[in-house]
Amino acid sequence: MESGFRLLLLSGTLGMLLVCSGCASVRGWFDRDAASRPAESTLPADQDLPESSSPRVIEPEVERRKVKVPKIDTENVELGAWFGALSIEDFGTNPVYGVKAAYHVTEDFFLQADVGRSTAGRTSFETLAGNVQLLSGDQRRFQYYSLSLGYNFLPGEVFLGRNVAMNSSFYLLGGIGSTKFAGDDKFTVNFGAGYRVLPTDWLTIHVDVQDRVFDSDLLGKKKLTSNLEARIGVTVFF
Repeated sequence: MESGFRLLLLSGTLGMLLVCSGCASVRGWFDRDAASRPAESTLPADQDLPESSSPRVIEPEVERRKVKVPKIDTENVELGAWFGALSIEDFGTNPVYGVKAAYHVTEDFFLQADVGRSTAGRTSFETLAGNVQLLSGDQRRFQYYSLSLGYNFLPGEVFLGRNVAMNSSFYLLGGIGSTKFAGDDKFTVNFGAGYRVLPTDWLTIHVDVQDRVFDSDLLGKKKLTSNLEARIGVTVFF
């Protein structure tokens, strides 16, 4: 009887030990699960989490510069006058003057009409021969008319100092016309180039160089004469 009681007591003690160890294992499982979960926020319910930091945008402090856009007259008709020097072949270099009118068809192309006048000097033969004169006073008058087509091929600007800029352009010219010289009217071909500057939106300054070519038999032999002309002029837009 006593040995049976001891056996029962031993069995109960072993059962209690197994139950306690099982509880410890179960508690360890719960502890591991709790460790794997993130910690709960300790902030109050009405307080938001701080936002993640973002790079600060730096606004450049650039001082704006006032730019004055040059005004260009919208008119297409150009009228003016010019003065220069004309080298008449065999008759020396003499002053020449005239008027011009231009119509700008587009920004690149324009039509130009010229009327010029000069007086031929004495040939080297007349100078060496003394009183010999090949032409009378009226026959020495050199007068021409021409109609040319122009092309602006290098538009740009010219600067005077740091604050003044003026519109400018190089252009080419070529055309036909008539020259009255030595009592005859000669069919003439002209070609050349020029440069223009616009100080204002209505005023233009021109520098031109042209060659006027025509046939002449004045000295007893027919030949093609070349008459170079350099001039400066002022025109106004209308």
